[in-house]
Amino acid sequence: MAKPNQDRAVASKDPNINRLLSNRYRIVDLAGKGAMGQVYRAEDTLLGGVTVAIKFLAQTLLNQKMRDRFEREATICALLAEKSIHIVRVKDYGVDDNEVPFYVMEFLQGESLSNLIKARALPLPRFLDVVRQICQGLDCAHKGVVFKGEPSQIIHRDIKPSNILIVQDHSLGELVKILDFGIAKLIEANRDQTHSFMGTLAYCSPEQMEGKELDHRSDIYSLGVMMYEMLTNEMPLLPENNSFGGWYKAHHDLKPLAIPSHLNIPPDLDRLIMQCLAKQPSDRPQSTANILQTLEPLEKRYNKRPSNRQPSPSVAPPPDSEDSKEKHTESTLEDLCLQLTWPKNKPQQKIVFPRLLRTSKGVFVTLWVMLDQKDLLNRRYSTRYNHFLFSTTPHPMLLWITVLYNREHGPRWLPFYLDLKTPLGQNTTRLLGESGSYRMLFYTLEDPAHKCQHVMEVHIDPEQCKRLLQWSKTSKGIPDAGQAAMSKRLLKQEFEKLKPKIQMKLEAVQTNYPQSQNSHR
Repeated sequence: MAKPNQDRAVASKDPNINRLLSNRYRIVDLAGKGAMGQVYRAEDTLLGGVTVAIKFLAQTLLNQKMRDRFEREATICALLAEKSIHIVRVKDYGVDDNEVPFYVMEFLQGESLSNLIKARALPLPRFLDVVRQICQGLDCAHKGVVFKGEPSQIIHRDIKPSNILIVQDHSLGELVKILDFGIAKLIEANRDQTHSFMGTLAYCSPEQMEGKELDHRSDIYSLGVMMYEMLTNEMPLLPENNSFGGWYKAHHDLKPLAIPSHLNIPPDLDRLIMQCLAKQPSDRPQSTANILQTLEPLEKRYNKRPSNRQPSPSVAPPPDSEDSKEKHTESTLEDLCLQLTWPKNKPQQKIVFPRLLRTSKGVFVTLWVMLDQKDLLNRRYSTRYNHFLFSTTPHPMLLWITVLYNREHGPRWLPFYLDLKTPLGQNTTRLLGESGSYRMLFYTLEDPAHKCQHVMEVHIDPEQCKRLLQWSKTSKGIPDAGQAAMSKRLLKQEFEKLKPKIQMKLEAVQTNYPQSQNSHR
């Protein structure tokens, strides 16, 4: 094994390190290698150094056929990620100065399912949650996308634990992502299909090993192998040897091992796994939707999710202006916010703006919102979500996005731009990063007294907090070029791209966690 200083020396020789692609993505280090190329961690300089992953096609595969396949992989992931949060999201595609194609995707930090189950099998509640999410992603792929103007179903063809990544998401908790659509097959209308073997032997369906034409039921077989392994920490089939011939015989002729009785697996789940492992596709569940129907009552029975409600801290009261001080100490911050009236220097219309409240216990960030009475009533118990976008060029500008969502009324977008060359922008960004939360104060157009009607506390993801602190620090060294409007336009374009992805995520929150509103008075 190489020593750490040797590893650094090898990394420093990588010609890709510190390269700037498309005048936007600066490569930081090598994150991993796969059959089709290398994946690097990089920074999106346009959005303030947000971490992304960049995948290059391997130099040894630089022929037109592989270029087309690589581009297809990027397209598949991009199209699928528009429909499912369980597929890794592709953000950009390009070709570098050496004519090597690459694509840019979200950078995911998590644990692969293969590492997770090496030590021990998954407990039943967690198993059900993970499998449901895998099935939701596969169901999206199997239903297909429109590729080059033609409806096309997608078969992954390499479902296995190492291609399942589990990440921690601030809104959803444990979020499952399906990786590596590099050998995925599009079933396109009016196109001859190739019948070559591709996949991982231990998880391949019998028809896949024969090189036959495949459909989505081949992925269901692979899922069955993986489900058995997740629950037992063993494989359902034991070949005579690890060769292609050994696995071919196992998948075609051997009966799957029974799930050990001491695990107390529900009979419905046991039958489901064995059906997935059927030798004939016609004997398996005919869709992942069928699998989800079987899992739903089991998850209701075994997977009780806790509420996301968090108590509000008891702190000193807020002032009536940005920089004034108050001496009250007995009430909570929320109680005192309810006593505040709408500022006289702000128009009484549907607007959003931040204000720093200085108290004897410190300074707190608040976001003031005016809505009509009916809209406020509809939003009192909503899922809350926030996101921050930062642009360093041509002017340091932060777009602070807050969303209130419920299924009946959809999203209420509450964006605000913070100029990081102003004291308010600097201090607000820094305090958001330090505190990890902010309060939202709601007012209504119809209230003649203009008093605060409702207060919510919104928490910020720890990784976002780190970025906010870094952006606050970075912006101090950037000169004011007087082009704030240009940065706002760039951020607005990114915001419009993000909207459907954020809404899809929020829909998933309320679908999977209907009782978790994270709401406060």
